[in-house]
Amino acid sequence: MKIFSGNANPSLAKDIASILDMSLSGVKITTFKDKEIAVQIEESVRGYDVFIIQSTCPPVNDHLMELLILTDALKRASVNSITAVLPYFGYARQDRKAAPRVPISAKLVANLIQKAGVNRVVTMDLHAGQIQGFFDIPVDNLYGSLIFSNYLKQQNITNLTIASPDMGGVARARSLAKVLDVPLVIVDKRRERANESDVMNIIGDVQDQYVVLVDDMIDTGGTLVKAAKALKDAGASGVMACCTHALLSGDALDKLETSELDKLAVTNTIPRKRDCSKIVELSVANLFAETIRRIINNESVNVLFE
Repeated sequence: MKIFSGNANPSLAKDIASILDMSLSGVKITTFKDKEIAVQIEESVRGYDVFIIQSTCPPVNDHLMELLILTDALKRASVNSITAVLPYFGYARQDRKAAPRVPISAKLVANLIQKAGVNRVVTMDLHAGQIQGFFDIPVDNLYGSLIFSNYLKQQNITNLTIASPDMGGVARARSLAKVLDVPLVIVDKRRERANESDVMNIIGDVQDQYVVLVDDMIDTGGTLVKAAKALKDAGASGVMACCTHALLSGDALDKLETSELDKLAVTNTIPRKRDCSKIVELSVANLFAETIRRIINNESVNVLFE
């Protein structure tokens, strides 16, 4: 096999290749003056099983086009198979028609990836699990909870409680709470009237509990910051968050620094451009490397979830 990387997260790609005792294969990715992307494979790939490691993180469109063009170049170079390893899958929040006359962009992106020539997709913590069904090829959706559960066990936190920051993330939070054998609470967010702030209601008891908020991503940070304050006001002794994908758009880092959150654990599916004293970064390289090894050796990937 051979492993290629786009420009989205080369450091993670190098770590994955290193764990597999490999080096990244040569590819030249350039842009014209008008930002048009050009790709050239710098070595023979005929007959190889190829893995492309490329998060479709901001700038999403650039990294998505890199993936599609790189896939096309490899396909035309007569590879045996192409697996797209997408630690973060962009456009996942547009997974349904939430309003009239809007697209289902996650399905469109799935179509583009398949049409380009990808034979299999490996990703982590899809915003909506049903996106796997948008593909007509195998999709392995790894769980960030595998990383966070080990981290939380090492912290030896007493009176630990897992929390979902909204109703949509209950299944994800419940899964982690079950693994750690701890209670689960839910932050119910609702807006009573237009132009009023969200009201955070806590479903469950957090008095004197150290609460860990679990979500698949943190974008602007608004919901987590408000949820942390509500939990502290309800009597929580401490609040931290575990979020797989650290988008951290706009002034999210500034919000975190001044928030009630004691700590934010994230993974390196998306590279961070700025540091923050409250952020702890955990690597997903070992999990993705083991998944790639199992795929190439025709071994079960499901074992990893157990």
